[in-house]
Amino acid sequence: MTEPEHPSSFLAVTGPTASGKTALSVALSQHLDIEIISMDSRQVYVGMDIGTDKVPEEDRKKIPHHGLDLVQPDARYSAGQFARDVRRWVHEISERGRVPVVTGGTGFFLKAVMEPIFAEPPMDPVRVEALRSYLKRMDSSRMARWVKQLDPDRAPLAIEGGPQRMSRTLEVALLTGVPLSRWHRESPAEAAGIAGTVVVLDLPREEAHRRIDHRVSDMVERGLLEEVRGLLDAGYGGDTPGMTGVGYREVIRHMEGEITLEEAMEEIRASTRRYARRQVTWFRTQLPASVLRIDATLPLEQQVHMTLDAWRAGSGEQPVGQPGGNP
Repeated sequence: MTEPEHPSSFLAVTGPTASGKTALSVALSQHLDIEIISMDSRQVYVGMDIGTDKVPEEDRKKIPHHGLDLVQPDARYSAGQFARDVRRWVHEISERGRVPVVTGGTGFFLKAVMEPIFAEPPMDPVRVEALRSYLKRMDSSRMARWVKQLDPDRAPLAIEGGPQRMSRTLEVALLTGVPLSRWHRESPAEAAGIAGTVVVLDLPREEAHRRIDHRVSDMVERGLLEEVRGLLDAGYGGDTPGMTGVGYREVIRHMEGEITLEEAMEEIRASTRRYARRQVTWFRTQLPASVLRIDATLPLEQQVHMTLDAWRAGSGEQPVGQPGGNP
């Protein structure tokens, strides 16, 4: 990601899962008049609250939030769509005299905002749906072989992202005749990027594992199994885009009798740890050296003041609003 050349239009609080992004963002409302934009590829789904660890309802009542509950679990929501939505939200929030705070751990969503991706190629929606229906019946190993053949440059990323990302890669390659990786490299961006002040929360591995273990237990206690059962009863299956995420697929396996609840919880913990490691690698290799990195074990108020200093420097202006939060 390139260095921003213009004053920041938004503040981004990012980092690996369980690093305290939500807590820091909410605490900023005591010093800035803010609205929060969720930057999480799973929190866009309606009815998926516990497994995606959405911000508590009481915080949503205090601070306006965007990017939550946008689509049903069987729909798709791309990084390109997120970037288009964020451009609109940032403009509207700024027009209201508030500070847009983009919060979450989906790094490629952030990159799509600051460095917009190519304009998506036109594809016949009827052919897209027919192909998606066919690919849903294909097992993951065969789909991965197709991806390696049709788009070898993108294959590692697509395969790691699971069936949804592999399906997207195959759709573009088969229906346009051009690999998705080539579209990314050679096609012009659909819009200009917008500059942001980026804060990354760093967490020691041992502490990250401790927090992840606690989070998984807490999700089950708060009703993760009941949430998944409700989604299944509503007609959503394990192959729908929203239900392929960590937490949901393991609980579905438990409900189908494949594994015990404790085995499902341990698989969720292990998968979440692996995901957190991938996030750390992405933030280390894809973000510019200018981002502010904060030790997430520091006292919250210290994190807040470090973030405020970065925002003032990046935006070129004093904070909007008065201490005490939103009116």
